[in-house]
Amino acid sequence: MTAPPTSTPTPPSPGATAPSTEAANLAPLVPGPVHRVGSDVPFLAALVLLGGFYVVLIAATLAADALFTSPAAIAAALRSPEIRYATMLSLVSSCVTTVLSLWVAVPIGYLLSRYRFPGKLIIDALLDIPIVLPPLVIGLSLLILFRTPPGHWLEALFTEATRPLAAWGLIDRPVGITFEIPSVVLAQFMVAAAFAVRTLRTAFDEITPRKEQVAQTLGCTRSQAFWMVVLPEARSGVLAAATLTWARAIGEFGPILVFSGATRMKTEVLPTTVFLELSIGDIEAAVAVSLLMVLMALVVLVVVRFLGRGDLLRRALR
Repeated sequence: MTAPPTSTPTPPSPGATAPSTEAANLAPLVPGPVHRVGSDVPFLAALVLLGGFYVVLIAATLAADALFTSPAAIAAALRSPEIRYATMLSLVSSCVTTVLSLWVAVPIGYLLSRYRFPGKLIIDALLDIPIVLPPLVIGLSLLILFRTPPGHWLEALFTEATRPLAAWGLIDRPVGITFEIPSVVLAQFMVAAAFAVRTLRTAFDEITPRKEQVAQTLGCTRSQAFWMVVLPEARSGVLAAATLTWARAIGEFGPILVFSGATRMKTEVLPTTVFLELSIGDIEAAVAVSLLMVLMALVVLVVVRFLGRGDLLRRALR
């Protein structure tokens, strides 16, 4: 019986040093070479110093908000009917906006990722306009659009469509779009959908077309290959787009202020509540609402990232 071969430790090359113990707390996600030339500490210290400033700034602002108010003030704010209405409208409108954004972002992202067609560069640039324009300009543009004849026609059509809902008692009266709850969703959708499109196009770009071609070779149509191969592969991108869209929608303020107004118990969402409370000098209530928004965003982000981990995501999507 022969003894198993034993590995002989390789002596370090001249000038090489073992991994520094100072950087042991920053473990790399991808294992690197055992032997390195020089210490990693100066490089890692520079990264931590540059990036750490931003992290500390965010933590400091949240700590300042938390120390400014008190639990009693937060509880009083949560008991306010106006703030409870704004919270409910923010949650519902953000969820509706997320669904609508994914509805348009999936086909647009897929087409931009997989096909060349006339005018693609122009459409690509148009999709970036809601990202680069100031939100107030988006709201003003929507307001001007609904002052044009096509806008009047669309608003009248929407009002007629809601008339049966009023007759059945589901809503108090037929509603239009401008300065009504639908305008809140439309203003959020106008901005948030652009972020969803960008996220999903990147997700589709990262999926090799080879898998679709194999599926079509095995007998799938283009549609079947999309639904059975591409979309499941892009589930992480869809989840990221949904998270980004929801977070953007719940914090939207500028276009809602211009296009929907800031009417209490009507088109009031949480960012509008912060603005209204600040305008009357109730800073404690404004900070309490701000902390509520931070808490909601943290809960959603943690839950989504928890679901996005491997098997948990697959189980959730079944």
